[in-house]
Amino acid sequence: MRRSEHAQADEPPGSAAPGKARKRVVIAVAALLTAGVVGVSLAGVRSDGKPSGAAASGAPRVSTVAVVRTDLSSTLSLNGTLGYGRTVSVKGGKDGLVTQLPAVGTKVSRGRSLYRLDDRPVPVFYGTTPLFRPLDTRGLMGRDVKVVADNLRALGYDIGAQPASGSWVAQRPEPTGAASTSPSSSPSASPSPSPSPSPSYVRVKPGEGVLTASLIAAVGRWQTQVGMPSTGVLGAGDVAVLPGEVRVGAVQAQPGDPATGTLMSVTGTAKSVSVPLDATDVDSIRQGDKATVTLPDNSEARGTVSAISTDAQASDQAGGDSGGTPQLVVTVSLDSTAALRRLNSAPVRVQFTGQTKKGVLAVPVGALLALSGGGYALQLPGGRLLAVETGMFAKGLVEVSGTGITAGTKVATAS
Repeated sequence: MRRSEHAQADEPPGSAAPGKARKRVVIAVAALLTAGVVGVSLAGVRSDGKPSGAAASGAPRVSTVAVVRTDLSSTLSLNGTLGYGRTVSVKGGKDGLVTQLPAVGTKVSRGRSLYRLDDRPVPVFYGTTPLFRPLDTRGLMGRDVKVVADNLRALGYDIGAQPASGSWVAQRPEPTGAASTSPSSSPSASPSPSPSPSPSYVRVKPGEGVLTASLIAAVGRWQTQVGMPSTGVLGAGDVAVLPGEVRVGAVQAQPGDPATGTLMSVTGTAKSVSVPLDATDVDSIRQGDKATVTLPDNSEARGTVSAISTDAQASDQAGGDSGGTPQLVVTVSLDSTAALRRLNSAPVRVQFTGQTKKGVLAVPVGALLALSGGGYALQLPGGRLLAVETGMFAKGLVEVSGTGITAGTKVATAS
């Protein structure tokens, strides 16, 4: 994966003026854009300003420029893909035959049927925990119960009060009702029921819901409304639990297929851009950074980094081309999709706006001299060297600071 770094400045560097011929060497400096690392290749000069070693031959032409005060912004340009975000596979959760499937492109929101199983609707609930057991016992608690409670409440059903996290809830098993007789009992004696077992008390954990009588009643009312048998009981496969509203991206099953396999794949409904990023460059982009997306017709759309994955994948899985380097996926949410109305997917180029430094002193990179004793310097027209500290490199400029360096100071640079 290749990328380039450049910058924008609020004013151009001072124009170069021809310098007098003098017996000195100024090194040419190149910004190397390799694997996202900006490197500076410098030949050395002695601390007295005289060239060292091979730097004495083949000297470039020299001119002078003024140190400028400007804004520097680093940017990062990467390839990405316009689409609807991460794909999620939908599998049937219980035995049965698929009798109806949605068309590709269909959007399905909370409470709406995603498909039909044995000619009964399978509605969508929002959440992260699928139903994995029968919810049929009062006092039952868990994250799956909370999914049911949250969705019915969001759909406008009165589910009553839910016990708060940390409270204790009684779970009383149903009496068995089994007859108890002894060998010596008279055949005509009436059987005596087993005594009701004592309830056990369980504390509600954070993120859990409780199956109360009011919630069971709400389940029954909702089932009647959507055309399911009104039992008040929900189990695995009765609803499709998905992260939110979805768009059907592909359908793998056909009516009449068993519901135990993969039925379809879905995505979110908002268009976004996915960008593979080398895991080693994770610090170069942050959530909230601004981005500009260039479309195939060269039009542009603005966006913001909304998510950065935390699980690195091989480049072929992340959609990159970095030759096997583990990669993360950066998601860019678009501020407006008006320009994308006719595109569902497309390769795009994404330019990220990274660090910005305002009002810094800067010179062309070619003005830097690498001293043989270490560090960098700028050379005044008279030959004097001024030691400098370097900062951001961007679009051929480098941030500098040091004693005697002010805006307007004339320095030598390779032309």
